[in-house]
Amino acid sequence: MKNRNILISGASIAGPALAYWLRRYGFNPTVVERAPALREGGYKVDIRGAAVAVAERMGLLAELRHASTDMRGASFVNQAGRRLATMDADLFGGRSGEDVEIMRGDLARILYEATRSDIEYIFNDSITTIVQGETDVKATFAHGPPRSFDLVVGADGLHSGVRALAFGDEAAFIRNLGHYIAIFTVPNHLHLDRWELLYAVPGKTTNVYSTRQDTDAKALFLFAAPPLNYDRRDIDQQKRILAETFAGEGWEVARLLEEMAEAPDFYFDAISQVYMDRWSSGRVALVGDASYGPSPASGQGTSLALVGAYVLAGELATAADDHHLAFTRYEDEMRKFVEQNQSLAPGNLKGMVLQSRPQIWFQTQMIRMLPYLPGKERIIGRVTEAIHMAATAITLKDYSKLVA
Repeated sequence: MKNRNILISGASIAGPALAYWLRRYGFNPTVVERAPALREGGYKVDIRGAAVAVAERMGLLAELRHASTDMRGASFVNQAGRRLATMDADLFGGRSGEDVEIMRGDLARILYEATRSDIEYIFNDSITTIVQGETDVKATFAHGPPRSFDLVVGADGLHSGVRALAFGDEAAFIRNLGHYIAIFTVPNHLHLDRWELLYAVPGKTTNVYSTRQDTDAKALFLFAAPPLNYDRRDIDQQKRILAETFAGEGWEVARLLEEMAEAPDFYFDAISQVYMDRWSSGRVALVGDASYGPSPASGQGTSLALVGAYVLAGELATAADDHHLAFTRYEDEMRKFVEQNQSLAPGNLKGMVLQSRPQIWFQTQMIRMLPYLPGKERIIGRVTEAIHMAATAITLKDYSKLVA
């Protein structure tokens, strides 16, 4: 059998999910992760539509539901903290049917626990070079000795190192959507219980929430801006950018920015999408955000990662050792699904970061009036319909019946 030994870069969502399916089909995956340990932090993520079916086929859906955020609702507040309008949590998140909301760190932990016993994980290391041959790929690492694999898969996120090595500089593939996001853990001084509060000013939104069994809270900042020049590895510089952008904005913003200094998990980045003409090059392929990141604004990054991992593993298992055929079929299966989910982001951003006070006022009034409007079910249905259609815009093959 050929192409059995596969190196996967990234131990967040797509990487362990891919490793799970590859191992089930008789492959020998190895997962390398730059971080010294599993990344437990992160923000709320959604598992929707086809991704729910993937989780069920993995036998993990009940565990994911048990670890769900159990959010109850969201309120929009003014500068004084008065709640102006409230929404049900599922409506606020655009969820419907069997969709599940979970903390990214909890999902990563569940996937890791489901795979750690029979899959090799290498933490605190990263791939530094990839040399492709006719029958294998030779990889060197920042710390470990060189090794050879049959195939390499980059599941290492928006700023993928594997993509840079195999395809070139990320500037050719990443599109900035004109907004930035920051999120970090803060004390739950607002005493939120499975609730989130949003405070909006023109071009900027501040969101604080606390989920089930979380004694802390998450502070999330969104703002519109032209491309910013900063060092992606300079956390102090990123904190200064955020502090300067939100200085003097009122409500709890000043306190949250003060608490940012002690946050153990500060994250800052442009809200961007990844567009590539092809997701493979020779014996190297990409999955998840590395190849088709839809951005946090889409709400679909996690679902695309889970579905993409499922499809890639399935096509490798059914391609009779022909990785070129497997990669082609993987793209054929996923491309339209990816495009439909990526298309959600621009429209979502318009509702997440409003550009004027009249827009903010109008949105607040619409949310306040929604429970009393005739035909409110139809209005709510329109809110969730586009998301549901995108999340289910793929027919999953049952690869277990196709694998010899």
